[in-house]
Amino acid sequence: MSDAAQPAAAEVRAAVEALKTALDRHLDAIEERDGSDAAGPEEDAAVYAAFNELAAAGEVYDALLYDAHDEVTPFEIPGADSLPPYMGPDDPSAMSVLVRRDYTVAEPLRLLAQARRISELDPDSVDAEEEDGEEAGSSVHAALGVLFGEFEPDEISTRHKEFGLEEGDSTLWVLAADEPAEAGEWLSAPFDAADPERVICRFDVSSVFDEDELYDSRDRRH
Repeated sequence: MSDAAQPAAAEVRAAVEALKTALDRHLDAIEERDGSDAAGPEEDAAVYAAFNELAAAGEVYDALLYDAHDEVTPFEIPGADSLPPYMGPDDPSAMSVLVRRDYTVAEPLRLLAQARRISELDPDSVDAEEEDGEEAGSSVHAALGVLFGEFEPDEISTRHKEFGLEEGDSTLWVLAADEPAEAGEWLSAPFDAADPERVICRFDVSSVFDEDELYDSRDRRH
């Protein structure tokens, strides 16, 4: 190794030592919390802080390792804001389930054909589109309106390839509530209540993960 590369190598060595220290602190915080007879918000906050420190140390080491040796680590630590400490009620009497699924229109012709087929089998499914001057199958916009008007989101998720769609990232959040919402109360702004501090659990699916991951705000699984 040349003299010019020595400072970079020293930086990488210092970064890996910092990462080792962060790993120890993270485990210490978890063990101290789990060993407490009455673990509360303070213990969770300590674990969360140690997690943030570990994430930051991992990012620094990974970047320096790549710059110095053109190598990367085999793991990825989620961002520090992925799951803040749970601050909701211990015994929630209600909950909200928020779901987001992303799709790409991979085969527009297949989507348009499916929309035309639906309209032929069920003419009532396209009344709204025809009132707006768009017939089923005349555009992707109209076809998507027909598709999501005819099928439940779970069925579309199961049959997405049949409709010419390709799945992207998806996430499901279960949030604790103090009491059930009044009918129609949140319909004008359905996602304003997505408070990360009230997430009981979340389920994320993405191509950046090797497999599906479950994040639980109670046992701090990251």
